[in-house]
Amino acid sequence: MSVKSFISVAAIAAVTGALALASTARASWTTTSLHPAGGAQSGAYAASGSMQAGDARVGGVSRASLWNATAGSWTDLHPAVATSSYVAAISATQQGGHVFVGAVQRAALWSGTAASFTDLHPAGANLSLVTVVSGSSQAGVARIGGVLRASIWSGTAGSWADLSPGGAANSSVLGGDSTQQVGYAEVGGVGRASLWTGTAASWVDLHHPSASFSYAYGAGGGRQVGYLSTASGFRASLWSGSAASMVDLHPAAAFSSAAFATDGVEQVGWISTSGGQRAALWSGSAASLVNLHAFLPSHYTESEAYAMSSDGMNTYVAGLAFNGTTGAIEAMLWTRPIPTPGAVGLLAVGGVMAARRRRR
Repeated sequence: MSVKSFISVAAIAAVTGALALASTARASWTTTSLHPAGGAQSGAYAASGSMQAGDARVGGVSRASLWNATAGSWTDLHPAVATSSYVAAISATQQGGHVFVGAVQRAALWSGTAASFTDLHPAGANLSLVTVVSGSSQAGVARIGGVLRASIWSGTAGSWADLSPGGAANSSVLGGDSTQQVGYAEVGGVGRASLWTGTAASWVDLHHPSASFSYAYGAGGGRQVGYLSTASGFRASLWSGSAASMVDLHPAAAFSSAAFATDGVEQVGWISTSGGQRAALWSGSAASLVNLHAFLPSHYTESEAYAMSSDGMNTYVAGLAFNGTTGAIEAMLWTRPIPTPGAVGLLAVGGVMAARRRRR
């Protein structure tokens, strides 16, 4: 790039330094264990704004759990009727997942308290769970007539509707956002990464021909993430609404990889290396990989990332990490401040003005 003569080398250096500072700010992550006091193990699998959700094993019971970025904020959503419970998805006001009542896994919905539990288990099902909550709708899977069926609800068990595409032996919604549901459909004997927009007729096959099977786990900003299964292992994958749009996120140094959430710009998941599982973040390409595990204290030996969100001030990545000192799996949160708009420009202008003053 050519440089106009009125801008000194010092001014260019000041601008470059400002950009480097902004880049460093964007790359700076802090970590927080969400593991509740007295818990045997925990994991965070969903995020919305500054909230995280998942489960924690406390008192010998796996309990649906909600956090607001600290271990001390832990809220126990476990209903008295259940033997175990789990949250797989959250929105600003609701949490979705499942409870076990006896031996039956039942789709569940909450709105912030154990007392708010709503049973979404549809008539005739012997298994159901929620994996997406958004507005007034929920999505997930129900097994009816021996077949797993991608499913959608609008707040009650009786509102259940079947999203299974024609010819599918089994199907499931595994994730999504306010407009899209993603998962898989078994068609022609192959599990195929799949995309829906609220109806069975909207099904889009995302499966790439290089894979033996594929799953999509997350959606955001018009993009979808998941993984392909190939002869060499799982490969984290990114789509933009079609099979042909697939981008391979798998880094060359990893044995396997998978992506579970995206905001449309970044993606999170894990990579498997000789050192074990590592929570990972990408920005649309294999080369953009950031090893989130590197930001953890050294006594955490493995980690995985499953969800991401923002509250306008911070970006949050939720997952889990293995504490090598205690032997516990702990719900984990990575937090990165969002740079203030205009900060880079202000730093750059300040550098130029300082350089001009030095020339006088």
